[in-house]
Amino acid sequence: MGRHGLGEKNENGERFANLCAFNKLIIGGTIFPHKRMHKATWISPDHTTENQIDRICINKKFRRTMEDGRTRSGADTASDHHLVVANLKLKLKKNWTTVQTALQRFNTAFKIALKNRFQALQDLLKEEGTTMEDNWKGIKEALTSTCREVLGLKKHHHKEWISIETLDKIKERKNKKTAINNSRTRAERVQAQAEYIEANKQVNKNIRADKKKCVEERATTKEKAAREGNMKQLHDTTKKLAGKYSKPERLVKDKGDRPFNEIQQQRNRWIKTDSAAAVSASVSLNIHKGKTKVLKYNTENTNPITIDGVTLEDVESFT
Repeated sequence: MGRHGLGEKNENGERFANLCAFNKLIIGGTIFPHKRMHKATWISPDHTTENQIDRICINKKFRRTMEDGRTRSGADTASDHHLVVANLKLKLKKNWTTVQTALQRFNTAFKIALKNRFQALQDLLKEEGTTMEDNWKGIKEALTSTCREVLGLKKHHHKEWISIETLDKIKERKNKKTAINNSRTRAERVQAQAEYIEANKQVNKNIRADKKKCVEERATTKEKAAREGNMKQLHDTTKKLAGKYSKPERLVKDKGDRPFNEIQQQRNRWIKTDSAAAVSASVSLNIHKGKTKVLKYNTENTNPITIDGVTLEDVESFT
């Protein structure tokens, strides 16, 4: 642990420090000097207490690999935790290739468009009265406009069912997050935080409405495909509605194959199963725990055999 941590160490922090010392780990958030706002990883619900509880650790052997570690409070995560990032330096071994590399095909449309722009720019620069600032603005405009027209802007991928209105709300929430980080006084920060909470509520409300609308539309499409006998569309729509398959949990059951609902009942059942396994091990009976569901064992029966309440005597043979 370094000297640049934030807050006081409690019992959990002591356990974590002992764990890192035992495994020879370095706590990255405590070895780099930063401002307080770049150290705090968590803020309390009342927005008054900040602490450093999220860590990035690295093996002591690779200590020099980590160059920096800090939080990014500008990330709009709609959470009371801030994003923690670290800069790592890696030295990769050079891969010596003996075969000839394949020829790479580049986007010639961008090169041609940029060449035409610069040709027109050169004619403009030859005119008298142009300053260095005008030349720089012309070069910048030629590059940016050509990139925007030929290459286009970076596409942000999002769920297909999110509406344009919801995307605008998300953008507004991001601006509220920026206002929190740019606030100078505590009063401004409290007001910006309240506006961010309200914007986050509106985003969640719109997302729920968009998702509900999408499910209803897919259900309508599924019903229409079923009526028309379009099995492909029916299968595709059902797959989208069902989502990803998740393996169900294995329930703890009693001897009557009924699942337990209470946690304490499940624990008691596990205790009984473990005791049964211990009894079987004492008599050299190996039981496969993964395949055995219920184990029943009986002790020796010493009660006498009776008929109509009369005890039978030992006999050597029956006639």
